Amino acid sequence: MTAATLVLGDHTDKRAKEVMKFKYKTKPYKHQHEALVRSHDKKNYGYFMEMGCGKSKVLLDNIAWLYDEGHIDTAVIVAPKGVYINWQTSEIPAHMPDHIPHEVYVWKASPNKKQKERLIEGVSNRDSLRILLVNVEGFATAKLPKYLAAFIKGSEFMLAVDESTTIKNPRAKRTKTLVKIGVHAKYKRILTGSPVTNSPMDLYAQCGFMDKNLLGHDSYYSFQGRYAVTRTQRMGSHSFQQIVGFRNLEELSEKLKKFSHRVTKKEALDLPDKIYTTRDVGLTDKQIEYYASIKQSAIAILDGGNFVSAPAAMTQLLRVQQVLCGHVMDDDGHLVEIPSKRLDAMSDCIDEMTGQVIIWARFRYDIKNIEAMLKKVHGASSTVSFYGDTSDQDRQNAIESFQAGKARFFVANPQTAGRGLTLTAASNVIYYSNDFNMDSRTQSEDRCHRIGQDKKVLYVDLMVRNTVDEHIVKSLQSKLALSAKALGEEVRQWLELTPKKRD
Repeated sequence: MTAATLVLGDHTDKRAKEVMKFKYKTKPYKHQHEALVRSHDKKNYGYFMEMGCGKSKVLLDNIAWLYDEGHIDTAVIVAPKGVYINWQTSEIPAHMPDHIPHEVYVWKASPNKKQKERLIEGVSNRDSLRILLVNVEGFATAKLPKYLAAFIKGSEFMLAVDESTTIKNPRAKRTKTLVKIGVHAKYKRILTGSPVTNSPMDLYAQCGFMDKNLLGHDSYYSFQGRYAVTRTQRMGSHSFQQIVGFRNLEELSEKLKKFSHRVTKKEALDLPDKIYTTRDVGLTDKQIEYYASIKQSAIAILDGGNFVSAPAAMTQLLRVQQVLCGHVMDDDGHLVEIPSKRLDAMSDCIDEMTGQVIIWARFRYDIKNIEAMLKKVHGASSTVSFYGDTSDQDRQNAIESFQAGKARFFVANPQTAGRGLTLTAASNVIYYSNDFNMDSRTQSEDRCHRIGQDKKVLYVDLMVRNTVDEHIVKSLQSKLALSAKALGEEVRQWLELTPKKRD
């Protein structure tokens, strides 16, 4: 038995050659070819390929191949709101083979007349491969499932979920709806670079979407009992089971190998290095005043010891972070602007950089301020933005303008633009403010560190020493899961620090 046969499991070298002979639009890399050989006719399969390794191409090649062989006539691709349009504008045109006749339909919750006519047309079309693109958020509504039922009726279809961690919660309405629809799919695929964002428990719903028996457990609690270590915790009169560790993970890994393909960039690609550095930011007197007041409130909440203390403390932690950026929401929900040196620190960084720059910011207020400052200093056309209020068309225009080199700065929110986008025009990245979420950080880092990048990528975190700011940056750079850590004593330790004023 050859090494290749061992690697590919029950697939033969003959099948591998057939995959290579397929008329691709773009030739697959070795790791992409292997993923196709492994998955080509599997009913359920997961592409666990790190950002930048080309999992979108693998899925589209798999769809094209199955259509070419007469196994499917329809594909439904589900993705987060900030990503799914990218399939229409970038991924499908780039990778769908020329010999495959296909029509792309895009779900809109509130379509205009032309878009509505197009969606109606999609229901009756049977002359070519139909690809329906939908945002995962739509599965929490009544409209999308109703339309989808009409679209897939009488078809042989594949249902694929891009960034499948969006359905990791088995109790979420979107997850339950997708599972119900998935029962009717001939093939199912999940795609993500990080199937485990917080804990191995994330795998249950993602794999369960394909088949609840893939992991050998038909309930979450059975799965948790096998792979998690729990203990009873008490808060006042309430008690709950807290996961404190994991077990039998080698067994779980072996199960995953049967229906998934894992690829890391280190294994697959010869990408340039990532370089990390920080830039210290000083505080104004007003910031120090607000910081002290809010942190005392947060500590008092933690000392309360009631059931809502942790979430409430996290809210205060968020307010502390806002203060460090130069604004805060008061108790009445009004935004209070606070004098800050953060924009100046960012500007100093930019002065030291050559080429294009991506600037990530957590808060909408910051994005607008950054955008306004850059346009004032560098010109109106120098900057594009991408966040919650940005329309689909403006988002696409922003990407195209930046990638074409027309705009030097791309200012965005990592929750909105941190997934699925290719921003390889930049090799400089500034984190103006960070999200607590490890997944958001990892995803956003790799928008420019992916196939197509030929330069080393510099990442600069703005931070205020001896504050929550510093600990968030250090935790993220150390790949620690803040979502799991920042719930108690860890938060207290961060908050008890006293920032030092700097010039």
